Amino acid sequence: MTTDEPSAAPTFAELDALSDRDLRERAFAVAEHHHDLGFFWDLVKHLRGAEDFGSDDGSAGGLGESLTGAAEVVAGLLGRGEDTLDPMVRARFISYLQEHG
Repeated sequence: MTTDEPSAAPTFAELDALSDRDLRERAFAVAEHHHDLGFFWDLVKHLRGAEDFGSDDGSAGGLGESLTGAAEVVAGLLGRGEDTLDPMVRARFISYLQEHG
C-alpha cells in the first residue's frame, strides 16, 4: 500500500544518531536538492578560515556562484577527510535537516 502523504521529518534522536560524515552528506544533499545557496553561505560565515570568502558588502563574494562550487568550498573548510564536526556545525546540520529534510 502506498500513500501520497509526505513522510515525517526526521527526529532529533534519529539525526543525532548519525555519524558526522552521514549528517554532513545528508545536509549537503538536501541543500543541493533545494538549490539552497544560502545554507552554504551561512555555514561559511561561521567557519574558521572563511575570512577570505566574503566581500566587504557581506555578499558571498569568493564563495562562487554555483551551488556545486559552494558545496565544495564548505566541504574544504570543514575538512574533507575529517570525520569530526564542530558541535555548532553538527547542531546546524541537524536543525537544517529537521526543517527541510
